[in-house]
Amino acid sequence: MIKRVLTLIALILTTVLSTYAQTCSSIPGMSPGNALPVCGTSVFHQDVVINCSGPEVAQVGCAVGASSESSFWYKFTCFQSGTLGFLISGISSTDDYDWVLFDITGRNPNEVFSNPSLAISINLYGAGSGPAPFPESPTGCRPGAIGNVHCEGSANGNTPFNAMPTITVGRNYLLMVTNWTRSTAGYDLSFAGGTASITDPKEPHMESSRAACDGTQATIKLNKKMKCNSLTSSGSEFTITPPLANVVSAVALGCTASFDMDSLILTLDAPLPPGTYSINIRNGSDGNTILDNCDRGIPVGESIPMIVYPLVPTPMDSISKLGCEPEEVQLVFRKNMKCSSIAPDGSDFEITMLAGSEPVTVVSASGNCNADGLTPVIKVKLATALSAPIRTKGTYQIRLKTGNDGNTIIDECGQQTPAGATLIFNTRDTVNANFSYAIQYGCDRDTINYFHDGNNEVNFWKWNFDRTRNSSLQNPTILYGTPGLKKTYLIVSNGTCRDSSDTVSIFIDNVVKAAFEATAIVCPNERATFQNNSTGNLVSWRWDFGNGSTSNAPNPSPQSYNVPRVTTNVYPRLIVQNNRGCLDTAIQKIVVPNSCYIAVPNAFTPNNDGLNDQLYPLNAYKATDLLFRVFNRVGQMVFETRDWTKRWDGRFKGQPADVGTYVWILTYTNTETGKRVQQKGTSILLH
Repeated sequence: MIKRVLTLIALILTTVLSTYAQTCSSIPGMSPGNALPVCGTSVFHQDVVINCSGPEVAQVGCAVGASSESSFWYKFTCFQSGTLGFLISGISSTDDYDWVLFDITGRNPNEVFSNPSLAISINLYGAGSGPAPFPESPTGCRPGAIGNVHCEGSANGNTPFNAMPTITVGRNYLLMVTNWTRSTAGYDLSFAGGTASITDPKEPHMESSRAACDGTQATIKLNKKMKCNSLTSSGSEFTITPPLANVVSAVALGCTASFDMDSLILTLDAPLPPGTYSINIRNGSDGNTILDNCDRGIPVGESIPMIVYPLVPTPMDSISKLGCEPEEVQLVFRKNMKCSSIAPDGSDFEITMLAGSEPVTVVSASGNCNADGLTPVIKVKLATALSAPIRTKGTYQIRLKTGNDGNTIIDECGQQTPAGATLIFNTRDTVNANFSYAIQYGCDRDTINYFHDGNNEVNFWKWNFDRTRNSSLQNPTILYGTPGLKKTYLIVSNGTCRDSSDTVSIFIDNVVKAAFEATAIVCPNERATFQNNSTGNLVSWRWDFGNGSTSNAPNPSPQSYNVPRVTTNVYPRLIVQNNRGCLDTAIQKIVVPNSCYIAVPNAFTPNNDGLNDQLYPLNAYKATDLLFRVFNRVGQMVFETRDWTKRWDGRFKGQPADVGTYVWILTYTNTETGKRVQQKGTSILLH
């Protein structure tokens, strides 16, 4: 890493003994909490490896633990999902480097010592049994390697390289690199070979600035974390326009415990008078501007405005937008205000109702106080007479007055805001998403009209119907093609307050379904029975039995059918009507045979003249478990069926069978008696 070995580390090195007099946690970069930030575009050169003591990290898969002794820690964020490749190359060929990669997203970094689930890739290959270690340099993750865990020694297929792990955009990672031989030669760390990106795409810039009260200092906010050691202590990177003062020093904030910063303070050699200025950046005495962790600098010539305000009292500037049912108002100030000047009981403020119906009082006041005891906002907590938030529409005035602490409020420059300052704010009514509906029934489809009253200035509606359809109308109309249960809910808003209804279940009960069962086969001297299975709020039934008879009864009496000359199919029909006038029809088929006597013809002529062309058991309507077999004169079975409607056509093995007498055997169970029947006989095949 360019300039990564800090002066602080160099000083520490001069005092660290080869014995473990220090713990790694006391040295920057050598514990999870103060890891070195890295990115994917640079080679990070570690000049030395410091001997220090540390506990083992938590990991699963290796019998020998991974110690954090003499370790450096590196932190990075994934900006593009994919595979991660990296290489650790020792300066000395005999060095032995172990490493563990952790996913610490949303975790305290020190959990790596107690939570084994954070370790996602482990390589401890190096030292094995015996007097000499197995070198592990280079090591890392690269294409073609396999396995996410390689333990100590060369047994069991362990190697110095792991497969490249998949990392995910937005997640944070830690890499621990430890030197087993405690060499001081150092190593290079580079990231390459994978498809993931750990390089922040955001370019470095100055974001904002703020002048101190007396105009002798300026605080600069950066748009992201940048390297502490890229800032010169003299602040040579910065100039002021117009040039009424010079920058004489710069201090990075937060760099005592970290390697990067997002804010810095410039000190000037003279106070700036009130006015508008520009802070400009250039290459400093170290040859660069301010560098991010990928060594990209803020562009030379970039500038940001800065206003030096006169030493006058800071007015109440504005009120943050109020939400629904507000319990407090947040007063915003141009300068930071002293938290110590805010009366905790809220006596610095009073509320007057200008319009509305719900008077309120001040309950307390506080700030979002930083370490310096300053806050840019003051939160004034309010309550109604019922000690509740404000739930109705109203216009209110908040007025500053001298509190019980003997003052109003005081800004960071020591200026007290005069009593009497006022600001106006408005509240909105709460809303209600309850709705009503009306059903218009139809036979092909039904209509439901939905209604919301729109009270309390509701101007947004979001309806959901059965999780399949939506509407943004106040009073939508929805058509339904089928009856049954319909579920609807509604979300409403007036721009400030929002409410959602419970899911309302609506049952459309005009279903009408005609259905019935009938005797499938009606033999001579038998009658057909009918079972009505229709559903709905039915009021009428019209039967036509196909025998010349009709009925209006829901459950009609059995019906007889004349014996036909040949077997005939009839189709009885049922038409039902519900209480809303909707109709439906059902039809069934009944077979009316001319005979139900089971018999096998004694002769047949398979000559395709349409007369007696096939051999089969006739009229087997009342037979189940039927088996019909035909044998030739030498005992060969020439035909077999378990379906009496499947007939022998007089062919055997694809050829016409010989003329002659054939034996048949018929077995079946009689459905009326339940008895098993076996019949034998002969039939003559004629041409």
